[in-house]
Amino acid sequence: MSAQSTDQTHHFGGRPERPLWDSLKRGWLGRCPDCGEGHVFRKYLSVKHECETCGLDFSGHQADDAPPYFTIVIVGHLVVPLMISYELAFKPSLAVVLSLGIALTIISALLLLPRIKGALIGLQWAKYMHGFDDTADADAPQPT
Repeated sequence: MSAQSTDQTHHFGGRPERPLWDSLKRGWLGRCPDCGEGHVFRKYLSVKHECETCGLDFSGHQADDAPPYFTIVIVGHLVVPLMISYELAFKPSLAVVLSLGIALTIISALLLLPRIKGALIGLQWAKYMHGFDDTADADAPQPT
């Protein structure tokens, strides 16, 4: 056993490890990854500047292109097999297949996108990524 593992697990760099699964779950639910009480989003996908409960600053998050990418991958892997199975089993008309496929794609994408974005913000917080690194060098030159 190492001397560091006495009472608290440490992340590399000597920082305490943050709870990964809890922060992913909280983000998925649109809650603050730190306290679990405040909200991450102001609107549908607009991230708040800070948590109204614990004051965690969300402004440094960088969940830019990853949430849409993961949403497309997940929705594609769910909807395409479902539509192929439905088409093979029931032999509906092309209009039914198209309308059902488009509706299912839009609804599932709209439901998943904010949840995936929240989970990625939770991941960034748990792993001290981007703006959630509270030990950033204070002596670094600031933009003017």
